[in-house]
Amino acid sequence: MKIGFILFDQLTALDFIGFYDGTTRLKTLGFKDDVTWDLCGLTKEVHDDRGITFKVNKVLPHLSEYDLIFVPGGTGTRILQYNAEFIDWLQTAKDVRYKVSVCTGSLLLGAAGFLTNRKATTHPNAFDLLQQYTNKVEQERIVQDAGVITGGGVSTSVDLGLYICELIDGAETAAKIQKQMDYPYYKNNIVT
Repeated sequence: MKIGFILFDQLTALDFIGFYDGTTRLKTLGFKDDVTWDLCGLTKEVHDDRGITFKVNKVLPHLSEYDLIFVPGGTGTRILQYNAEFIDWLQTAKDVRYKVSVCTGSLLLGAAGFLTNRKATTHPNAFDLLQQYTNKVEQERIVQDAGVITGGGVSTSVDLGLYICELIDGAETAAKIQKQMDYPYYKNNIVT
């Protein structure tokens, strides 16, 4: 399982880190040795909406090389959804098995055309913005429609990461990762 984390300026750090922490534990805790990941972006460095700098190790890779891409949210999504270079690049993920977003990252999946006729969710404050990309906006924390999986607001990223762990390696693995994270709140009541 090769994961591409899509990073960009003005992302929300918890959107990214909450998901990253859980999913990368699949490898670091020894559950799935074949899990690898890259931090992908348009530039070698990106800055979150509060000043944290992330180093990108893959600039503009063709996203078809991944099994899963993950798009966080943040204020940067409002501009990037109309950025042709970014959306063209994101569209190289059209054949990726799992296209996953949290918060307003779903706006970017929508702008790339991945939400057409699909159920999806986003941050509750952005339901109206998501309606331009799908008429199936669900007011839920996690929604899966085939290989497109979207999560609600910021803290949902932790639950979404655990859900992906469960999807990839089963409920027992997800429960062990949840326990290691000391996170008692995960529920896998996903809308499909």
